[in-house]
Amino acid sequence: MEISSVIAAAKVYVTQQFEQRANPVLVYHNMAHTLQVVQAAEQIAAYYRLTDADQLVVLLAAWFHDLGYVLGARAEHEQAGANAARAFIGEQQLPESVAQAVEGCILATRIPQMPNNLLEQIVCDADLFHLGSKEFNKRNKLLRAEAELATKQEITGLEWTVSTINFLEAHKYHTAYSQTLLKQQKEENLERLKAKLEKKQGEAIQEAAAEQKKLEKKAAKQEKKKEEEEGKPGEAGAVKEPKPGRGVETMFRTTSTNHIRLSSMADSKANIMISVNAIIISVLLSVLLRKLEDYPNFILPSIIFLTTSVTTIVFSILATRPNVTSGRFTLLDIQNKKSNLLFFGNFHQMSYKEYEDGMETIMKKNDYLYSNMIHDIYNLGVVLGRKYRMLRIAYNIFMYGIIASVLAFTIAALFFPVKG
Repeated sequence: MEISSVIAAAKVYVTQQFEQRANPVLVYHNMAHTLQVVQAAEQIAAYYRLTDADQLVVLLAAWFHDLGYVLGARAEHEQAGANAARAFIGEQQLPESVAQAVEGCILATRIPQMPNNLLEQIVCDADLFHLGSKEFNKRNKLLRAEAELATKQEITGLEWTVSTINFLEAHKYHTAYSQTLLKQQKEENLERLKAKLEKKQGEAIQEAAAEQKKLEKKAAKQEKKKEEEEGKPGEAGAVKEPKPGRGVETMFRTTSTNHIRLSSMADSKANIMISVNAIIISVLLSVLLRKLEDYPNFILPSIIFLTTSVTTIVFSILATRPNVTSGRFTLLDIQNKKSNLLFFGNFHQMSYKEYEDGMETIMKKNDYLYSNMIHDIYNLGVVLGRKYRMLRIAYNIFMYGIIASVLAFTIAALFFPVKG
């Protein structure tokens, strides 16, 4: 049987399944998405000039990769799609090796994607091809709509934007072709999302401030009315402090999310510096140092280069090195609002009973609870300040060290050549 006829049969079969089992929830994982994945798979496969057998595996996997959704197996749709593909391949009387390869490609699309060979990499990149395309915004809205329909719960714009940013930052394309073709557009999509997030966070803070003002005015009116009814006016200007409302809670949640995201970004930057300089050191030790006997004029530049990389790694490690506190607190610390029970470093050495008593104490009074939340945000800010201070030092050392090393190598080569 020719490959083209098998692919045509797969197209007819999958199309019939989507039409016969139409599901209004599937506004993203539908026939349109399947067609886009097939087109992307064909595009990537054409670049690598796959054999007919390999191209058959890739395209069959692309056609069946999301069929599990219409078969009613949302949680395990990859396995359901792989089973459907196996059944179809059996009907077409194709070898077992084809079925195994197709199943491997479909299962590799599970998040997080972990492909083991080129064919699986092609299918994985085709499945998320839209992340690096101009269609990203449109497809992302459809995915959010489907998630809300499937869970029957509304997802706020802020929550969806944060989760999408985290997904894009964690995702990477596996084939060199996709990395080259889609990298720039994917970065632009990510930057637009981050700008959108900053705008939403600003609006949330303004909303929280407005909500707080409304609560203060309402509390003041209620207090004044109460005093008038009792005939006991209070002290001039005295107003009861209102309980924090949704606006304040939104502010706490948004601020904590920002701190955590910035901490993740700092760790990522530090890891980049460690990886880059580790590669530089390994190359320097394995290649250049063996040549120094023949080129003694490069000894000083090499020392500068090596010192720069080592120092940069040290400061990058210091930026990510965890710092755990004693892990104990007393009831007096809680009453004096000196302990933060929301941070594991303050209670990891305590028994569960002691921690439970402490949490019950702060939950009884709002001022204790919000004091702990303020402590938590403040401590996160202090840690972030240290991380970024160390990162700035590391980046400065790396920048100026690289400049000094290049100048040193240039001067050594031009003004102190080795005499033959």
